[in-house]
Amino acid sequence: MNSELIFVFALLLITIGLFIWDRIRMDIVAMMVVVVLAVSGIITPAETVSGFGQSLVVMIAGLFVVGEGLFRTGVAAAVGSWIMRMGGQSEKRLLLVLIPVVAGMSAVMSSTGAVALFIPVVLSICRSAQLQPSHLLMPLSFASLIGGMMTLIGTPPNMVVSTQLQAAGFAPFGFFDFTIIGGVMLLFGTLYLVFIAPRLLPEAGVREAEHPRLKEFAERYGIEDNLHRLRVTKDSPLIGHSVSDQRLRSRFEVTVFAIRRDGRLVSSLMPVLSETIIERGDVLLAYGETEGIAALCVANGCLSMGFPDDERTRMSKEFGVAEVMLHNRSPMIGKTLSDGRFREQYNLSVIGVLRDGKPLSTGFNGLPLQFGDTLLLAGGWRYIEALDERHNFVMLETPAEMSETSARWGHAPVALLILLTMLGLMIHGTVSSLAAILLGAMAMILTGCITMNEAYKSLNASSLVLIAGMLPLALAMQKSGGLELIVSALLTTLGDSTPLLICAALFVLTSVLSQFISNTATTVLIAPISIAIAQGLGMNPEPFMMTVALAASTAFATPIASPVNTLVLVPGNYRFIDFVRVGLPLQLISMLITLLLIPIIFPF
Repeated sequence: MNSELIFVFALLLITIGLFIWDRIRMDIVAMMVVVVLAVSGIITPAETVSGFGQSLVVMIAGLFVVGEGLFRTGVAAAVGSWIMRMGGQSEKRLLLVLIPVVAGMSAVMSSTGAVALFIPVVLSICRSAQLQPSHLLMPLSFASLIGGMMTLIGTPPNMVVSTQLQAAGFAPFGFFDFTIIGGVMLLFGTLYLVFIAPRLLPEAGVREAEHPRLKEFAERYGIEDNLHRLRVTKDSPLIGHSVSDQRLRSRFEVTVFAIRRDGRLVSSLMPVLSETIIERGDVLLAYGETEGIAALCVANGCLSMGFPDDERTRMSKEFGVAEVMLHNRSPMIGKTLSDGRFREQYNLSVIGVLRDGKPLSTGFNGLPLQFGDTLLLAGGWRYIEALDERHNFVMLETPAEMSETSARWGHAPVALLILLTMLGLMIHGTVSSLAAILLGAMAMILTGCITMNEAYKSLNASSLVLIAGMLPLALAMQKSGGLELIVSALLTTLGDSTPLLICAALFVLTSVLSQFISNTATTVLIAPISIAIAQGLGMNPEPFMMTVALAASTAFATPIASPVNTLVLVPGNYRFIDFVRVGLPLQLISMLITLLLIPIIFPF
């Protein structure tokens, strides 16, 4: 063993030790590896930083941008809402929906792409259901890896073993040759991830929202029971008139803050909509005391429909609240809301007032405002965001929902079209995956789904540095002959073992190497040796090659085993040891399934 081999193996062991020690950030450790390799001379200076220019790193960066576009336009929240409707608030039911969906996507597209696109979805689900991201993100990552085992194009190792078989004069694997074993792994993997893994995952605690939710604002101002839906009947005198004309606030102490027409919300707080003509069948979303609502319904032929939770959820996609305090130089001091023309000036409506920390009744409309009064404003999210540009108020708090929605919800169809086009290009191979992702990211920016500043902020620098920093170490192991040495030792040890035992050894070797270097590089190295072993034994090479391909996808036990693990590392707040604790049992399950099914489906 030469000095270069000793150096590389020592560096690998030290790196793993630092990851397990967990006292130094993983991205810093990765940069330390880059620096050490740069001064070692084992690989060239250009090769030590080549990871930052790898197509894989660029693809992941592009997927961050696409994912941010889906988040900013509300697509991620919509998908999360669908998954929550299917799975409810239960962590187990959500996983039972999420895992097959992600695995199915990973079977026909990049697993890295599937995880990058679903991270904002999962985080949105966790915020809404008050669940721990650490209990959903690692299963998300593992589900994508299992999904890659299910088809020929699911992951690069599958393609590698198929092309190697063809190059050696054998029939290549078909598209669905992986599906039976991959499907069984998905079944047992799902059971493990749903019922066992949560006990092994870290209890990081439910992330407390930085801001209170809309419901908490309603409770604070005593308006939780004062939200109503009023349907305009065919004989209502409101028909043909505007909200302003009918003076509903002054007559009944009722504030109409939105109109639902044909399933679409239209804010009556915007100047143009404050004069929108009320039509038959409109649903008015209003705030007021029960007595005032009843009087309005009797006088104007409206039907009260209550205000169920699902209406609150739908409303929060476009409408919200903000808590502000009057500035000491505000022109509103000493004026009533009507005198100050509050709605016309700010396109927002006051639905609650705190004075000396106590909520006032709905009769505050006729009271002059005082310095120190705290107002609860309701209206469109974009007008709430615009309050930061006004200097008449001190912004106190905005609800957590504001970070989960966007004024660009109207761009959601565009963002969804961009996503589907990108996936179509990747699946059909019209252009390379890198080109498809870069086109998708650029389209998100050019169509206004996301701003350039938001694109920059979406890049998860820690994950990108970690991936880029570890790629040169894999290259150093290849150039120094370390991988060849490991394989040669395997062949010497196996001797005249049984075919099933050889498959077990190949699985263990491939799986272990895939935890620290590229699973594609591992497969490229071991696949020809597997064919040589099969030919030496006079046996069919297919079971050996299938074993290698499946083992290469069991990158469960370290956060650097696969880019998908690295992607969830930061948002899941995981440590190195968390992947070892949860991933090793799943690797053992995968090995048992492989060794049981391989001889049946692909006889030796």
